[in-house]
Amino acid sequence: MMHWINIVVQGGLIGGLYALMAIGLSLSFGIMRLVNIAHGDLTVMSAFIALAIAAWLGAGSLLILPLAIVAMALLGYALQRVLLNRVLGTDLLPPLLVTFGLSIIIQNGLLEIFSADTRILPSGSLVTDSISLAGGLRVGVLPLLTFVVALGVFALLQALFSWTRLGRTFRAAADDPQTVKLMGVDNRHVYALAMGLAMAVTAIGGYFFVLSTTVGPAEGGARLIYAFEAVIIGGLGSLWGTLIGAMVLGIAQSLALQINPGWGILGGHLAFLLILMFRPQGLFPVAKHH
Repeated sequence: MMHWINIVVQGGLIGGLYALMAIGLSLSFGIMRLVNIAHGDLTVMSAFIALAIAAWLGAGSLLILPLAIVAMALLGYALQRVLLNRVLGTDLLPPLLVTFGLSIIIQNGLLEIFSADTRILPSGSLVTDSISLAGGLRVGVLPLLTFVVALGVFALLQALFSWTRLGRTFRAAADDPQTVKLMGVDNRHVYALAMGLAMAVTAIGGYFFVLSTTVGPAEGGARLIYAFEAVIIGGLGSLWGTLIGAMVLGIAQSLALQINPGWGILGGHLAFLLILMFRPQGLFPVAKHH
């Protein structure tokens, strides 16, 4: 029994990493109704930005993550302001085509700059250290840290949307962009800030991604699929639903891995399809921000 409990715990912790990589996609869809096909490649790009900063400052520098967050936030703002705002509208096809093209550009740019080699950010004993919990459970320090950071990020985002003027503006722009525009708010600036926020969170996901495993320039597609599955399982528009969806994905993968060593990734996809069949709106759907 403890064996299976351990598997569920480990899978849930993996979900913390998936959640950090999915929340940016959830934010861009929830606020702007933007289906960002390039999100997976932007996640991988944020990992390589962290690697580049580490090469510049030294792998042990505490400034790697803050600088990566700032770089991705500025990139997200510029990307939305200069490019993506031009294709937003009732038709979902133009943003899909533009972000698909952006995905190809990012992937080929990373291949050109960094080559096809996979890389990992050295973290000393952080990858191998573990701690004991009740009942003989042992969990890795890095997965536990990643999960705690994910909880903190979600709590901060919830506070932002609930208690700040900017958060209320985001919610209003998501619910009724025309009325917000009539009130004198520049939607283009609001959407650019939202994408900057989404990319800042994505930078955190990319950082922990490259800390925990090797990353290659061509892995954006897989990251995009995991992010989409987490967001859809949780329910479109649901902040905490994305975290739950990511945990469901991680637990399904861990359980499938125990049944057959080759079924890990398949298990997550099967869980996604089952939930889509029986609850297509997701576990915690939210039509509008409240």
